[in-house]
Amino acid sequence: MISSAKASPETLAARRRRAADALGLQDEVLVIAAGEPVGIPGGMDQTYPFLAHSEYFWLTDRDEPGGVLAYDPKDGWTDFVPPVTEKERIWEGRTDTEPDTVPVQELAAWLAARRGRAVVGLGAPLPPGGANGAAQAECRERFTHARRPKDETELARMREAIKATAAGYRQLGEAIRPGRTERQIQVELESGFFRAGADRTCYGTIVGTGPNAAVFHFRPGAREAKEGELVLVDAGAELRRYGCDVTRTYAASGSFTGIQKDLFDIVRRAEERAVEACAPGAETVDIHFGSCRDLVEGLIELDILRGSVDAIIEREAHLLFYPHGVGHMIGLGVRDASGAFPGRPKRTEPALKNQRTDFPLEPGYVMTIEPGIYFVPALLNDPGRRKRYPDCVNWEKATSLIGLGGIRLEDNVLVTKDGRENLTAGIPKGPAA
Repeated sequence: MISSAKASPETLAARRRRAADALGLQDEVLVIAAGEPVGIPGGMDQTYPFLAHSEYFWLTDRDEPGGVLAYDPKDGWTDFVPPVTEKERIWEGRTDTEPDTVPVQELAAWLAARRGRAVVGLGAPLPPGGANGAAQAECRERFTHARRPKDETELARMREAIKATAAGYRQLGEAIRPGRTERQIQVELESGFFRAGADRTCYGTIVGTGPNAAVFHFRPGAREAKEGELVLVDAGAELRRYGCDVTRTYAASGSFTGIQKDLFDIVRRAEERAVEACAPGAETVDIHFGSCRDLVEGLIELDILRGSVDAIIEREAHLLFYPHGVGHMIGLGVRDASGAFPGRPKRTEPALKNQRTDFPLEPGYVMTIEPGIYFVPALLNDPGRRKRYPDCVNWEKATSLIGLGGIRLEDNVLVTKDGRENLTAGIPKGPAA
């Protein structure tokens, strides 16, 4: 299978050409380090699971501890790797090093032969003998931009990760019901990922019941779902470093009731419209503000917000209920190659402080689209915010919904030359959606 096999030499050569073209180095040399394993404090010889820096992995397709990839525009690419030790052969079952590589001990001599030329460091912090040049930030920005369009190998792995994710979400029909704990739901979900071939989870699984559904990065615990409550699940599988990021919101008792259904329908409509807005040339910030308008319109209909849509967004009152951005890029890691278009200054508006992307979409980009509405105690019980928005928030109704938690829906959308493909559309949006 292309998804589980190593990237072909032709694919890696194409990525390196793309990177070299994007960086446009003249006399500078580039050094990209994989990084080193990090020991667990007090864990004797144990380390945290090692993952090479994404910038190194993209160009080598290897999680190589201590690996360094170097580039001289005059001589091309040199792949430095540590030799396999006897201890690694015995304890880890490692075999010979990759072909067409050079022992990492020769890196110092490689750099010494280029003494006097600027060295740009990407990836993990450079090993002894290298130095980060002043051009690092600009090079990283260009390199990140070059990585944004996904090639066929990357998309194949992402599709396999999405299949594994879908298998996990299928377990939730039985797993979510009153009396089940967040931890029990997590176990059922993740076991489905791994049975379907996942290597790991793409990020820490989020399962929040009731008021915990309003905690964006909630770690599932022993709390049981109660009758009539919401259950928010945000999780994705990963395969050979490529993953997906999916959120669904469920009713613990099997169907949404009253205000739950009204809010769910608002979020679903906003998500569908934001997905449809993904197309070549569309600005991610415009997609975000479009989702803001859709959510605010719905909250006005429910008499939670009051006034005109434009005025509410201009005053940033919508951040009380939708404090994050519409999405981010996904691929080699959960927030792969996000950021701004090269040379574009960072947006400083408070309404965009948590929007992770600011660039026009292009074919091959994969974006998460994840609008939501939340009732967060820290926001709604804050005296300063109540003083700032005395007239455009129905505070009595808003605070009465704090126990509800939150609702979020999230899909992964591939931009194509003709529009878009919702890669995760096959994962149902809740049993009562």
